Amino acid sequence: MAHQFPLKVVALQAGVSVATVDRVLKQRGGVRRYTVQRVLQALDELGRQREQVGLSGRKFMIDVVMVAPQRFTDAVRFALEAELPSLHPAVLRSRFHLHETLDAERIVALLDRIRKNGCHGVLLKAPDLPPVIAAVERLAAAGIPVVTLVTDIPGSARSTYVGMDNRAAGETAAYLIGQWIGVGKKQDVLVNLSSNRFHGEEEREMGFRRALREHHRHLRIVEVSEGNGINGATESLVRQALSDHPDITAVYSIGGGNAAIVKAFQNAGRRCKVFVGHDLDADNLTLLKSGGINAVLHHDLRQDMRRACQDILRAQGALPTLKKAMPLSSIQIVTPFNMPTPAVGQP
Repeated sequence: MAHQFPLKVVALQAGVSVATVDRVLKQRGGVRRYTVQRVLQALDELGRQREQVGLSGRKFMIDVVMVAPQRFTDAVRFALEAELPSLHPAVLRSRFHLHETLDAERIVALLDRIRKNGCHGVLLKAPDLPPVIAAVERLAAAGIPVVTLVTDIPGSARSTYVGMDNRAAGETAAYLIGQWIGVGKKQDVLVNLSSNRFHGEEEREMGFRRALREHHRHLRIVEVSEGNGINGATESLVRQALSDHPDITAVYSIGGGNAAIVKAFQNAGRRCKVFVGHDLDADNLTLLKSGGINAVLHHDLRQDMRRACQDILRAQGALPTLKKAMPLSSIQIVTPFNMPTPAVGQP
């Protein structure tokens, strides 16, 4: 199997031994399927981070662990790899562990494996569950800082949280929906969560509920959850909600799967007056252009990735500590009229 990187570089990227890499590349067998996939993924990561591999300077390896739909993890991967060269003279490389769904036991096993293999920091998007909190505690005790992304794990030993103020995002969504629908008869708003286990999604829902309660009492919430942001599961949940609640006229999609939600409305012959979602992934850009959704609450992922890497460098003593905490990411309201132009190579 042709490649251009030294075996020790591939081994470090994959988190396995040089002998294992050699065995995989020469296709000699006797290696677990997961390990083979990890070595092949490492070659792919090295190819995308080629500019980082040969640089001189203090080197840092970070592991990115995310439980999220692929459309979002693709956007995060692009944003991080685009920012890595800007951190020179420090040289950062990243290993990705991206899953659309993963139970707590396997998340913990993955974090423990990263701890045993060693790295300089972990970027983590995972549910706020006691076993995950304990795994973060073990990473921190081993001198591996953890930066939570998008959704926080506030009761853990994580180093910092990078992302927007999720409660304020929920309040912003309530403001937009309330203004667009206006005052009138009681109507239902469908609130879609990928899962109740994510702290950030819970915060968005709490902010949304509070703002409706204070300013738009004629709007009631119908919640669907556990579709994991995956289109098939989300569409099924929304289809049932539309059948059970004839007064649903708006959507606040916290957890994604927005193309499936739009499809469910169309198949039911129902009109959605207002649709507010999160994140400028490929699906949402398409839906904004087509008019399927009205607004997206977005935060600059490249800025978030840069700050997350800087937080790890600070924790490792490679940057001076801050005198005060950095502010949370700004909430941007994107409509069909102010959509950004995608960068070259962006998914």
